[in-house]
Amino acid sequence: MLPVGVFGVTLLAFSIRAVSGVDNLHKVSLTARKVPKGHVAALRRRSSSSINIALDDYYNGTDLQWYGNISVGTPPQEISVVFDTGSETLEFASTQCGDPCANQPKFDTSQSSTYVNHHQTTSISFETGIGVDPITSDSEFVLTLQEGEDTVTVGGIAVPNVDLYTIIDQTAAFAIDPFSGIQGMSSQAAGFFAGLIDQGYPSLFGMYLTPKSVGNAELTIGGIDDSKYSGDLTYSPLPGDSEGSWQLNSPTIYVNGETTGTLDQQRTIIFDSGTPNVYFDTDTTEAIYSIISSDIQPYSSEQGAYGIACSKIDQLPAQLDITFTTESGEPFNLTIPSSEFNVGPFKDDPSTCQTMINALDGLELVGGSLLKHYYSVWDIGNQRMGFASTGELCAT
Repeated sequence: MLPVGVFGVTLLAFSIRAVSGVDNLHKVSLTARKVPKGHVAALRRRSSSSINIALDDYYNGTDLQWYGNISVGTPPQEISVVFDTGSETLEFASTQCGDPCANQPKFDTSQSSTYVNHHQTTSISFETGIGVDPITSDSEFVLTLQEGEDTVTVGGIAVPNVDLYTIIDQTAAFAIDPFSGIQGMSSQAAGFFAGLIDQGYPSLFGMYLTPKSVGNAELTIGGIDDSKYSGDLTYSPLPGDSEGSWQLNSPTIYVNGETTGTLDQQRTIIFDSGTPNVYFDTDTTEAIYSIISSDIQPYSSEQGAYGIACSKIDQLPAQLDITFTTESGEPFNLTIPSSEFNVGPFKDDPSTCQTMINALDGLELVGGSLLKHYYSVWDIGNQRMGFASTGELCAT
């Protein structure tokens, strides 16, 4: 999920300091503080001290979110969070939320001896949401938060005094979520992950996001699980001005092997594990759809969404190849296959099926529809991303 605004107080104040090279691997969860480029030992090795976090797939007609468990407080209370590369902070439902959070497991601050209330409230809204539908207003996905700190534990590793936000109210759009909240995992390190770095763990994580039909999705923090992919990892550097975003420069997009003047130009694309589908600006979106089928049209009741008759959609070739550049300057493609194109029928018109790409001017973003076809490495220390084939597709 991608936040659009913060109201009230500033969510995080980042302190930047040097971190020396480390050589023991670990696998766990995180949030955001920038660390310098540096040494990460034995990236292809699976360490016996590593921790894997099993991820559940929130599936509702299509794969929407991947989430797993962490513990907060003393004694620990287990909560479930989406590990979201599109945001920076840790926020989760509390017992103060009441009815708006009735569907989510909730944290009780009064039962934690280490919880500290900072007596500040704030709210945050999101530009992309849990599902595949475009967000129509800044007020659709909004969390009201209480600022505090507590001990966070993942896989038996405890970090004290982690800044966090308990949800004391939320808009109705969050009501169906089966998880408690969001663990931000931006390209800067703070909160829990900064604490791991202080304990000597490498500043990177690996994601094995899979379709529900495959299962066994997994998050690896502080290391890379090379049992989850084949071949070599292909790395691409983050632009220098990424400022916490996981994003890569792309020179061109191919649709079924074709490109156009609109698609064959430089753009910077965000990678967001907390968003299920794809967002491009209107011109790019319509250039892609014009190659696939002239029958794909804007869906009038949902601004930014597009659709086509369900009887036609599964017959359409709709492969998207997005070109990026390796650290050595060589081009490579990441592919979203045609099987991702149909995200299901619209609720108010079951005969029309929604297509994968939503239009939102000013945003270029890929989410789970791409990431679940690759093993991905998110290397904070070296400010780069890596991709490898999981056997279904390849970075070519």
